[in-house]
Amino acid sequence: MIDILALFTAFVLAIFIGFEVINKIPPTLHTPLMSGTNAISGITIVGALLAIPYSSPTTANLLGAVALAMATINVIGGFMVTDRMLAMFKRKD
Repeated sequence: MIDILALFTAFVLAIFIGFEVINKIPPTLHTPLMSGTNAISGITIVGALLAIPYSSPTTANLLGAVALAMATINVIGGFMVTDRMLAMFKRKD
């Protein structure tokens, strides 16, 4: 019971700290930070793909597949947002 309570407390604290950190970032830094998070999600994807052959079918594999799908969506969405933001700064002919 204490382990679940400690994990839940850490999860809630991470939400509040993440929210505060993101709100303090000026808009001009959002594009570079998006690129950084895309790189981190890319590393997550590669790590998950490399770990697949060494695992046995369990609930952890299901959660890993969900995490892999979410990281892939994050990378694709991040690149789309970054591309759109950079297109806003291109010269119009």
